[in-house]
Amino acid sequence: MMSKTVVVKVGTSSITNEDGEISQDSVAKICSEVAEIKSSGNDVVIVTSGAIAAGLPFLGLTGANRPQDPSTLQAISAIGQGSLIGTYREELSKHGLLAGQVLLAPLDFFVRSQYLHARNTLTKLIDLGVIPVVNENDAIADDEIRFGDNDRIAALVAHLVEADLLVLLTDTSGLFTADPRMDSEASLIEEIIEIDQEMEIFAGDSSSDRGSGGMASKLAAAKIASWSGVRTVIADASRAEILKDACNEVNGIGTVVHPRDTHLNARKLWIAFAVGSAGQIMVDNGARKALEGRASLLPTGVVKSIGDFEIGDAVEIIDEKAKIFAKGIVRQNSEDVTSNAGLNTSELPEGVSHEVIHTDDLVILP
Repeated sequence: MMSKTVVVKVGTSSITNEDGEISQDSVAKICSEVAEIKSSGNDVVIVTSGAIAAGLPFLGLTGANRPQDPSTLQAISAIGQGSLIGTYREELSKHGLLAGQVLLAPLDFFVRSQYLHARNTLTKLIDLGVIPVVNENDAIADDEIRFGDNDRIAALVAHLVEADLLVLLTDTSGLFTADPRMDSEASLIEEIIEIDQEMEIFAGDSSSDRGSGGMASKLAAAKIASWSGVRTVIADASRAEILKDACNEVNGIGTVVHPRDTHLNARKLWIAFAVGSAGQIMVDNGARKALEGRASLLPTGVVKSIGDFEIGDAVEIIDEKAKIFAKGIVRQNSEDVTSNAGLNTSELPEGVSHEVIHTDDLVILP
């Protein structure tokens, strides 16, 4: 087996029991497999959810008593994070391995200085032989608790450390053609060359009330990884030797998403797949051709704006048939985009950016 850098994402439902409490045995199983592939010469990063689940028992809020409001869940995550990393540290130490906690926020992938610091820290931990155990900083995050961003963070971490393989461990065997709990004829999709709209239709909401990321979140993460040149395996965390088999590219162990030949850099990955859109800008055919030729979006090519957005927000770019073909970070707010639509650069009011979206902040979508 060729040495690889492997990112292993562990969902809450994969390491909790029916009461929603952290299962020591489940964490032990994953850590044992991490130790096995580590001993074969691979570098491993764990991205784990579960801080909320780890914090609930301390307050007697497991099972039916689990709260639902985000602010309470965030507070509970602050209580549980130490316990969660402690469980991983305890189980990894049984194999002579040391865990190093790394808490990340989405902006760590978007602001270049923070991106470089995060990459340097993870790289140094790997060089020291430590297993980085990554979680989003739930206590101050907006989206993770409600939208399962740890899947996307795992994909961005895979890009960060130039991983060869991303393994998304969940409580199902992979992506099926239908919900196998409701359709006896549902079959496992073992291989995906390109994630398209048809593939995304197969993905539904989370199958567990203990986790926050469903299969749609897994596919979104796999798409990010694919555009990073990283192979992804979506598989059942309870399957024996799943990490070893994933590293050895054994067939039939889950859903494999192949990497694309064309790659995006970290900033453009974030813009394309990890940040929500605040609105849309319609452009004419000439502007579309220019954008696809790597030009910036200028006011002269704008037909109209849709929605209310501010400078620094992400927006979708649509053509005159309302087809989305690009996405970018705006340098003008929606009011300015609307009032300046169609104007030449020389006609712009003083103080308004000459570009609506700079080419460095623009991604042509697949």
